Parts: sequence; C-alpha cells; structure tokens
Amino acid sequence: MNLDDQYFMKSALKFARLAEIKQEVPVGAVLVLNDVIIGKGSNSSISKHDPTAHAEIIALRKGGKFLKNYRLLSTTLYVTLEPCFMCYGAIINSRISRLVFGTCYNKTNHCTFFGDNIRTRIRKNKILITKNVLNEECKKILRVFFRNKRK
Repeated sequence: MNLDDQYFMKSALKFARLAEIKQEVPVGAVLVLNDVIIGKGSNSSISKHDPTAHAEIIALRKGGKFLKNYRLLSTTLYVTLEPCFMCYGAIINSRISRLVFGTCYNKTNHCTFFGDNIRTRIRKNKILITKNVLNEECKKILRVFFRNKRK
C-alpha cells in the first residue's frame, strides 16, 4: 500500500460518509487518472430509487463523461468496499487499469471476486487489484452503520 492509495482511499471514505448521512449503505468511490479525481460517487440507491446507483457505478459514469469515452483506460478506481457482481461487470467493461478497495464483505478478509468468470475477465483485461487499503477504517464505517440499523 502506498501513500497515494491511502490518500485516494481517504477521499473515497469521505463519499462513504456522505452516503451514511443520507441513510444509504456507506460506500464511496473515486476514479483517478494521473493523480486527479475525475469521477466520484457515494451509494445512492435508496434516495435515487435506482438499484444501480452504487458508488462505483456513479464514479465510473462521471469518469466516462469527463473523458467523453466509456473506456476508462489508465484509470484507478478506489472504493471502500469490495465491489458487488454488478459493479465488477461495469469495472471490467470500463477497462480501468487498476482497482483498489478497502475491505471485503466477509469477516475473514478473504475477498470473494465472485467466482471464476469474474477472475478470468479481470485477468484477461489485466486489471490490477489491491485490497485492504485502510481496511479498518473502511470496515468500521460499515460495522457502525449496520449496528445502528439493527437497534
């Protein structure tokens, strides 16, 4: 984990906190090209009445508009939680170069990658993956959110 990864994951955490304020699952994402954030998003499925309004999807859409291209070559996506199956599909199709995420779905930190099909497509597209960047901070915001929801 390098300092840039920590810096941009902290930015993603800011967007996760924005989602939390809106009572959305606190996940945030930023899309980076040449050390500049070109797309950002926080979960908004509930407020937008849109099941696809995940932080990653929103950041990728904004990045596509910024670049005027759906191919987001040479970009890095930072997201506080390992992407879901839908978001992995969008990540693969967008052709980002690198994915960095903060924490995994399960308590063991053995990330799922949703099976062989996703793994094969990620390898084919040569997407580099870095996981567990600011893991504890990313995990804590989710843990607190869901603990409060269960009260």
